[in-house]
Amino acid sequence: MTGHERLHKPVLVLNASYEPINVCAARRAVVLVLKGVASAEEHHPALVHSARSHLKVPSVIRLLEYRRIPHQSRALSRKNILLRDRYTCQYCGKTLPAGELTLDHVMPRSRAGETSWENLVACCNPCNNRKGSRTPEEAGMKLHRAPRPFTLHTSRHLMRMLAKGDKQWRKYLFY
Repeated sequence: MTGHERLHKPVLVLNASYEPINVCAARRAVVLVLKGVASAEEHHPALVHSARSHLKVPSVIRLLEYRRIPHQSRALSRKNILLRDRYTCQYCGKTLPAGELTLDHVMPRSRAGETSWENLVACCNPCNNRKGSRTPEEAGMKLHRAPRPFTLHTSRHLMRMLAKGDKQWRKYLFY
């Protein structure tokens, strides 16, 4: 693994209270530690080298000052809807690559359906075509899960999924 690749590894960010609040790239984590904003709680076995020194790459950092996190801290976007819905069509249940999914307005836009967390779901092309400009009930389709805003619970779920790749994160996440 090159130094460049090491600096792109995901790092778990904890609040001063040890509560997981985010994931960032190792490069950002190193900057936060060097600035004295965060401390490294866990390290990857790898090192990054500069002209004069070498540094352990953090895998978990903790902010030294507590940050208040707003409840709705995720922007409404296609990427975040797909993340929330785990890249799974909410009608047929197939998990697909992002490029094979669309966003569906549960209450169609043609009927004043809003573009909101509560009205958008991940949907495969065949299901989107089948549903058309109808409600799920009119199309004889059922949602697997009602769409909800991206909450702290959703973020924790994503961090748990990411943690499957890094054993050092597990003790900081709530299973």
